Amino acid sequence: MYEQGRIFLQKYYGYQDFRPGQEKIISSILNQSNTLGVMPTGGGKSICYQIPALLFKGLTIVISPLISLMKDQVDSLVDLGIAATYINSSLDGAEIRERMQMVEMGEIKLLYLAPERLDSYDFQNVLSTIDVSMVAIDEAHCMSQWGHDFRPSYREVGTFVKRIPGMPIVTAFTATATGQVIADIQSMLGIPAENTFVTGFSRENLTFSVLRGQNKDTYIDRFLKSNKEESGIIYATTRKEVDQIYTNLTKKGYRIGKYHAGLSEDERKGYQEEFLYDRLKLMVATNAFGMGIDKSNVRFVIHYNMPKNVEAYYQEAGRAGRDGEESECILLFNARDIQIQKFLIEESVRSPERKMQEYQKLQAMMDYCYTQRCLQGYIVKYFGQEVELSCGKCSNCSQEFVEQDITLEAQKIFSCIHRMNERFGATLVAKVLKGSKDKRIHQFRFDLLPTYGLMNSYTEKELVDLINILIAEGYLVLTEGQYPIVKLGVRAVPVLKGQDKVLFKMKEKVTSIVEDDELFERLRKLRKELASKEGVPPYVIFPDSTLKEMSKHIPQDEASMLEIKGVGMLKYEKYGDKFLHEIINFSDPDRVREPVPTRQAPVRRSTILTPVDGESSHMFSFRLFEEGTSLKDIAKGRDMSLITIQNHIFKCAEEEVKIDWNDFIPLEHENQIVRVIEEVGTEKLKPIKEKLPENIDYMAIKAVMVKHKMK
Repeated sequence: MYEQGRIFLQKYYGYQDFRPGQEKIISSILNQSNTLGVMPTGGGKSICYQIPALLFKGLTIVISPLISLMKDQVDSLVDLGIAATYINSSLDGAEIRERMQMVEMGEIKLLYLAPERLDSYDFQNVLSTIDVSMVAIDEAHCMSQWGHDFRPSYREVGTFVKRIPGMPIVTAFTATATGQVIADIQSMLGIPAENTFVTGFSRENLTFSVLRGQNKDTYIDRFLKSNKEESGIIYATTRKEVDQIYTNLTKKGYRIGKYHAGLSEDERKGYQEEFLYDRLKLMVATNAFGMGIDKSNVRFVIHYNMPKNVEAYYQEAGRAGRDGEESECILLFNARDIQIQKFLIEESVRSPERKMQEYQKLQAMMDYCYTQRCLQGYIVKYFGQEVELSCGKCSNCSQEFVEQDITLEAQKIFSCIHRMNERFGATLVAKVLKGSKDKRIHQFRFDLLPTYGLMNSYTEKELVDLINILIAEGYLVLTEGQYPIVKLGVRAVPVLKGQDKVLFKMKEKVTSIVEDDELFERLRKLRKELASKEGVPPYVIFPDSTLKEMSKHIPQDEASMLEIKGVGMLKYEKYGDKFLHEIINFSDPDRVREPVPTRQAPVRRSTILTPVDGESSHMFSFRLFEEGTSLKDIAKGRDMSLITIQNHIFKCAEEEVKIDWNDFIPLEHENQIVRVIEEVGTEKLKPIKEKLPENIDYMAIKAVMVKHKMK
């Protein structure tokens, strides 16, 4: 069964083999074992339950937290030709009944459900009449009261599963779970430790940065100018900040969406759809946005504020680079962020035990912002991965960040705060150091201080930024309240005495995430056009990583295109010719490609050949061939690609329909083709073709493989 899973992986997803983590999880599920998979975002969790779902006879129920996540997953599956649907509150009664009828009739392999739907009386009745092979729980950390996004409705999933006849296999998946959360999930779902697979938490394609003391709006403007064509998300803590960032960037000419709970449902849905379909490159949002976003080509995530804990941060940052391409995760930290999060804890958490835990998690997040060790290493250690990791590219590891000695500047600032009796905020301290004529300075006679005008070569803004850096590093502290006061911290004393230095790392320049690549941009444009016609998000057609591979390897024919990761046979049949045409047009415009899709004069819909009632599509193609129509003419008459028609013939052969193989296999070369296939293997066609005479085409090779059952 596992080998059949590999065939499905190649056919539907375009990958030659499972990743090591996926392999163990899928093997456990196929062995009929309840299984928990803890994998990083972008690690391929969905494949771990989708492949077994295709192999099992009955229905697979996928419990998923958000409507948008379900829709994205189902859209992608349907585009691959897999029978999937969802039921949630976005549907009316008639639509729900129609989909439930499809489930009852066995027409659906994967059914996505919101956890709130599990207690539905109608749904419970349907469950008693159908064969449920597996229940897959996505975002399983929502089950645990110790998880960062606990949802009471998820708590009932274990009870729901026990009510399903036949005891289906239970699988659970999450990207962000501490040891405490993992133990909670195992207990609720009856998953033993030996069937729990933690594949690691590191995301090698992500570059993490914590930037302290930056002017956040200036930095974002510079960053966006350097990455104009890339998709990104900017997270802010409050609705007010989201609206402010949205307004500022809109005024500067950026096309941007926004998302927070203060918008109407239609507004949120509209902006989200524009972003998913690449009609908007940027989204600024509170953390209410994104959990259900399966957009693979997000190239950067910027946090305008520090999130409340490491789990939330890693999940939000992990929305970048889901396709495996290099992406950036930037946290713009300011000490005021801490006060905001403390305020939110006090306002929203009632239980003393829970409040204590939230403060502990907040402290861990603050430590992340202050740490000098590798940021990726800090995160994986937080989740219990005992490994000393140095990523070599985060803001604490990378050579792009230079260490600067600001001891003298720090001493001047500390001295000024001390002489002002530690009673004022950062702005007034900066005014004194600048030598401002502000009337309050004269009122308090600060113009008589020896530190007045001591740093007049700096702007007030630069001085405030420096003070924020020192707050972030713990040299200064802020009091709580609406108007926080700056005070000296314990780390400031040895600096004032000349016993310690103040060093901090600063990024020298903002760089582009993605190198210029003309072919990649042309393929991206083609993808957007196709997506617009089909009404699907662009990444459903191909993710950026697949387009990158195309632009790097420049495939020239079917075989080399099928070598590209993410291009399975089904995807090739739908889009392969169009992308090959674009690639060849770019790399060799004078070349005439054979066979060229003969659709300059498309067959009118009224003349397209269609099967009779009850006749399958592949059997209709075979009947036309048996009646003397060439494969090329069948493809033209049915408005399909030649590859599709060839596969129709092979499918008939696999169903034991008698085929005259002499029509496809040159008799004098059949034994030679068999020997080469046995030598090279069946994983890829190109190595086989290269060892055979030039006059043997790919169809002959595939025909031999089908005839001799060598797949």
